[in-house]
Amino acid sequence: MNKAAIKFVKASKKFNGTKDYAVSEVSVSIEEGSFITILGTSGSGKTTLLKMINRIYEASSGEILFFGESIKKLPVEKLRVKIGYVIQQIGLFPHMNVEENIATVPKILHWNKQKISERVEELLNIVNLPPDTFRKRYPRQLSGGQQQRVGLARAMAADPEIMLMDEPFGAIDAITRQNLQDELLKIQKKLNKTIVFVTHDVNEAFKLGDKVIVMNKGKIEQFDTPYNILFTPANNFVARLVTSDDTLQRLKFLRAEQAIIPIELPINNQAIRVGREESLYNVLTTLLFNDGKTIIVEDDNHNVLGQIDWKQLQLKFGQENQEIKEKTGDNCDKISV
Repeated sequence: MNKAAIKFVKASKKFNGTKDYAVSEVSVSIEEGSFITILGTSGSGKTTLLKMINRIYEASSGEILFFGESIKKLPVEKLRVKIGYVIQQIGLFPHMNVEENIATVPKILHWNKQKISERVEELLNIVNLPPDTFRKRYPRQLSGGQQQRVGLARAMAADPEIMLMDEPFGAIDAITRQNLQDELLKIQKKLNKTIVFVTHDVNEAFKLGDKVIVMNKGKIEQFDTPYNILFTPANNFVARLVTSDDTLQRLKFLRAEQAIIPIELPINNQAIRVGREESLYNVLTTLLFNDGKTIIVEDDNHNVLGQIDWKQLQLKFGQENQEIKEKTGDNCDKISV
């Protein structure tokens, strides 16, 4: 188990002039290198919880630890240098070009010009904006998606240990949003950053998060994997939030690695194998149409991570199996192996 990057210990926040707590006695630990999404309806406390991490909002009571140290013991400026922050409004400086926007924090930290230039180029490549094309452009010359990529690069400029993201893709069209989600997953996988990401979109939360925090009225209703939240909701609130007539479609946003169980030995070499990123929807349809008992899940180097068992999924779906067959038909996409 990785060490805790952020730990809330009975942390609460109550704003002046309000009756109820925005965040009420939250205790939760976020592991280093994990991608955590915070899901909830408007007013649930998800953004307040996020902003308590970098002390935009100071906790009214309780404690928040940053790699084991109370954030109250760290100067705010020092803490925020260690934490990247990306918001929906992006907030690029309109009078600065892309390069200057990204260089904002490194300049504050007195990096030399060569180091800053090299970092800008590195980050533009990471967010898939070719440096020769984009470093001298101004925000007004960029699309919404491109501006959000620059905002992400700026937040990563000083190589922060944690990234906070407050509905960063909420104002972007669906196709660009999906592309940015895919890019963010690649970046997180490559850099192994700890990311805490607020969203009100269930599919986005499930697609991005290793684990999901479900909030309601300032409290955490459930903190678990997307798979467990969908199929084993902690209470009626969680069930209503994440289940609907589109439950089967939700499977397209769950990854195979989120549903694995320990492998049974000896390994069946005839079993179908899929990558960890394969959607659980494709895994299920493959099992249905190939009469398979198990599917083996591998990492990028073809090392076995575990298996997905047909009986395991039967228990979760019950009578929905026939509905899947009817929806997918004989022409369902088979997983290439």
